[in-house]
Amino acid sequence: MLYLVIERFKDAGAVEVYRRAKEQGRMLPDGLHYVSSWVDLEFTVCFQLMETDDEGLFAQWISCWSDLVDFEIVPVRASAEAAALIAARL
Repeated sequence: MLYLVIERFKDAGAVEVYRRAKEQGRMLPDGLHYVSSWVDLEFTVCFQLMETDDEGLFAQWISCWSDLVDFEIVPVRASAEAAALIAARL
């Protein structure tokens, strides 16, 4: 399953987030997979696409970053899948 992860950087900001990522990596538990990400132009919000079959893995990963980042986890589906599912209602 795909998830949109919205990360809002806390007061320490993007510099500390990037520093930790450079030193320790993403610190993803086995089974939680990074797909891609985008950062806003002000370096205050990161939007990540991640994939897992176990939503519970997010808690473990977030615990590594919660001092620097506030998280919102949103289950999502690809547009093609959404169109196929909604087609019966059209």
